[in-house]
Amino acid sequence: MKENQVFTDEQVQLARFAKAMGHPVRLYVLELLNSQACCYSGDLSEVLPIAKSTLSQHLKELKEAGLIQGETEAPKVKYCINRENWLKAQDLFQKLMNR
Repeated sequence: MKENQVFTDEQVQLARFAKAMGHPVRLYVLELLNSQACCYSGDLSEVLPIAKSTLSQHLKELKEAGLIQGETEAPKVKYCINRENWLKAQDLFQKLMNR
């Protein structure tokens, strides 16, 4: 039996969200983006005491997990919460905590 057959789609999705949230910088970015409409990557690099390349990797992880979305407005990239997946993550975590 394949390992992925043991787990539900919800478990796999929740694990992906949890992995993406597994760093304080990413949690900070999510909290910031959730509190406002959008934010430019340059603005984030001004408030976070990390290298731009490091911030870029954190944003990439959040984007690949589907928690944020980015839109290029040369020369900047505008990031926003992916509301659909953000609500899905909230629902999955809530279900887990209430079991």
